[in-house]
Formats: sequence, structure tokens, C-alpha cells
Amino acid sequence: MSQSYDRGLIEDFGRWKEFSAGMWAWIFHKFTGWVLIGYLFTHVAVLSSATVSGEVYTQTLQSLESLLVVRVLEVGLLAVAAFHILNGIRLLFVDLGIGLEAQDKAFYAAMVATGVITIASIPTFLGGI
Repeated sequence: MSQSYDRGLIEDFGRWKEFSAGMWAWIFHKFTGWVLIGYLFTHVAVLSSATVSGEVYTQTLQSLESLLVVRVLEVGLLAVAAFHILNGIRLLFVDLGIGLEAQDKAFYAAMVATGVITIASIPTFLGGI
């Protein structure tokens, strides 16, 4: 005989406040992974313009870089990549059994480091505005 568990309505967002740091790390890691996969396809699409000619590729890049939204998205891409990398390193240590008692602190450290890296990158990406 099987048992069922009432998980409540999917719209019950009140449960989110009960999530631990580990759950948020898992959610952010999955989200950033999907964003990076989406970027990969976009990156390949832009690179494919190089098969037409070098001038088309250069023109494509120059026109994209002239858009403020693309430059802001580049800052976001750096934030996503930085968190994914830092959290991946945290997960590697967890898998190796190192620092198991400090997983929450390592997650928060990855978040803070991501914020610092992102803020430090703003002059590079948005400095020419």
C-alpha cells in the first residue's frame, strides 16, 4: 500500500521562507546552469555570422555591443557564471567530504564573492556609457 504526501498547492509560496541555504544553492545552481546553456546557443548563433564573412561578424559584434541592454546582460552573464563556478567548487568540496559542517557559510561566501566580482566588473562593461 502506497502513502501519499500532501505537498500543498503549487501556488503556496509561503513555503519558500522555510528553504535552507542548501535548497537556495540548489535552485540557484540549476537556474544559472540553464542560463549558461541558453547563452551557449546564443553565442553559437552570433559566431555563425563569421561563416558569412569577417566583416559581417565584426558588424554583428559592434552592433550588439552598442546596445545598452546587451552590455547590462553581459554583467548579468558574468554574475551567473561566477556564481555557478563558485557554487560548483563548493559542491566539489562537499562531494569530497571537506567542510560539510560549513556548507551554509560556503554558500553565503559564494554569494558575496559573486556580488563583489559583479560590482567590480561594472566599470569594464558599462564604463563607456
